[in-house]
Amino acid sequence: MTAVEIAVEVAGWTGALLILLGYLAITTGKLTGDSALYQWINVAGATGFVVNGWWHGAIPSAALNIVWLLIGTVALIRLRRRERSPAKAG
Repeated sequence: MTAVEIAVEVAGWTGALLILLGYLAITTGKLTGDSALYQWINVAGATGFVVNGWWHGAIPSAALNIVWLLIGTVALIRLRRRERSPAKAG
């Protein structure tokens, strides 16, 4: 196995572990869906899956994870905007 092949496999397994970790954290109530940490876990995990899926020609899996990555990225952008906007007096 070449160094590139090993890196691709590590990316895939790391992605899988991160997605499972995120799901576990949500299920056990350790994180919420609007947590930046949860979204970063999803973005990183999806990235690993995209790399691995693309390398292995699993285009449907890679495409799904590109969408997953984009959803997480949009969520992070929205969280950042919410943090930067002044709190509204109620």
